[in-house]
Amino acid sequence: GPQHANRLGDLLQQVFDGSQVVATEPIHIMEDITKPRRDSNITAWVNVIYGCNERCTYCVVPGVRGVEQSRTPAAIRAEMAQLGQQGYQEITLLGQNIDAYGRDLPGVTASGRHLHNFTDLLYYVHDVAGIERLRFATSHPRYFTERLIKACQELPKVCEHFHIPFQSGDNDILKAMKRGYTQEKYRQIIANIRDLMPDAAISADAIVGFPGETEAQFENTLKLVDEIGFDQLNTAAYSPRPGTPAAIWDNQLSEQVKSDRLQRLNHLVATKAAERSQRYLGRIEEILVEDVNPKDAGQVMGRTRGNRLTFFTGDIEELRGKFVKVKITEVRPFSLTGVIF
Repeated sequence: GPQHANRLGDLLQQVFDGSQVVATEPIHIMEDITKPRRDSNITAWVNVIYGCNERCTYCVVPGVRGVEQSRTPAAIRAEMAQLGQQGYQEITLLGQNIDAYGRDLPGVTASGRHLHNFTDLLYYVHDVAGIERLRFATSHPRYFTERLIKACQELPKVCEHFHIPFQSGDNDILKAMKRGYTQEKYRQIIANIRDLMPDAAISADAIVGFPGETEAQFENTLKLVDEIGFDQLNTAAYSPRPGTPAAIWDNQLSEQVKSDRLQRLNHLVATKAAERSQRYLGRIEEILVEDVNPKDAGQVMGRTRGNRLTFFTGDIEELRGKFVKVKITEVRPFSLTGVIF
């Protein structure tokens, strides 16, 4: 588990000495003065909570990442401030279940504010100098609140993008997964987002072929995807994970059935994403330039505030790390092309 990352050298030495090591038990995470390696000098990830207390029947995360442990608001803000000083422009706040932030930090006060939850944290870190964009992931429908949507609407640095996995569009499957919500509640969350932030991009995760899933139950997932229309959907066929309850159930589906359902879902996902992309055509979007297009050295690439990958002609040495106004001239299901406006 990541809570043992600071002990990695010692753990490896124990293995080299012939010991078997299991380092997953809950311990208090110690802040480390060393910083994680960044794959970019423009965008960065900042963990706000480690571990997960959920017990989804398909998921191995609680066993390997430990119980939920929130970082203190002061530590999070200090890391963000350092990144801002180093020239980073965008930060994604991370948590396996980010909406659970703060549940293990009763009575935390920072800068005269009493912080109870993730929404409070967003307000607290929003004004960090140098950071111009904020994102966060991953949200859990069980804990997602209207107040969080309102905060995203009010705080100008928070990008208009929500990643909220639904996993299945069928209530009986959701119950078997122990997800703790219904498809009706999920639909209401999306309706609340689109009521306050109509143009917000919405992405999610979905699993097909969960043990016992019938064709009718799978079609409920297709129906949800068709009616909501996601900007992006990460899909997967169910795969048994050792040590998880669902892995030993006797109602496993065949690989053929799972593959067929995954292909059908992916086809629908691409169709709906293409429809969602149409709204960008002709619009002026603010793009944070991150790198050169790996398929075209004459183009640079970056993302819209809604997290849509965008390509346009430009000099990476001149534009890297800058915000550029781009008129969108071509749309695809998961990316855009434009020209500097």
